[in-house]
Amino acid sequence: MAAVPPSDPAPASDPAPSADPSWPTVVFDLDGTLVDTIGLIVDSYHHAFETVLGRREDEARIRAWIGRPLQQCFAEASPEHAEALFAAYSEWNAANTDRLVKRYAGVDRLVADLAAAGVTVAVATSKRREPAARALQLTGLDTLIPVIVTQEDTPAHKPDPAPLLLAVSRAGGDPQRAAYVGDAVVDVLAAQAAGMTAIGVLWGAGDPEAIRAVGPAAVATTVPELRHLLLP
Repeated sequence: MAAVPPSDPAPASDPAPSADPSWPTVVFDLDGTLVDTIGLIVDSYHHAFETVLGRREDEARIRAWIGRPLQQCFAEASPEHAEALFAAYSEWNAANTDRLVKRYAGVDRLVADLAAAGVTVAVATSKRREPAARALQLTGLDTLIPVIVTQEDTPAHKPDPAPLLLAVSRAGGDPQRAAYVGDAVVDVLAAQAAGMTAIGVLWGAGDPEAIRAVGPAAVATTVPELRHLLLP
């Protein structure tokens, strides 16, 4: 029987989840980590810049913004047009979310297996509550994750550790015994500042070299690699 490529979803015959997971609390970033929203986000940014400023923004810059609050990024790009950019982005994003949000193969099973192994799973994201909840619902993750911290929950955002610490607290965990999984440099920096184990994933928007350069404890290039880190 041929081996299953590491990027494929885990087959039904996989062994049961480990009874001794690596961390009792695992907090995930959302965009580009649990849910493939990258195309939606990039297109929403392009729509906003084209509508308000008559130009497209550099995609590398857009990808570097992912993981941070929209308002901050628009204020950096064009302070005088930040509100109009945010409004144009939000309207187009909401209208196209159901069409463009996609699953990452194997993520739903990984999250379910973490819960089955006794791990408390949470999300800490800079995304606003309504679109975050919709993305989780569209990918079937909403019933698997009991704790969700969104932009509205803390005054400071990644790379500040506040959202991560709040998620761990709501999950009843200890930062020193918790991991944060994300696809961006700000995710790694926030985890380090929170005293959590930082795990970078490379299937999202982040630049792999930049993620590795800030020194995460581990890096996963595929969902099966992440599974091995969390459920050895």
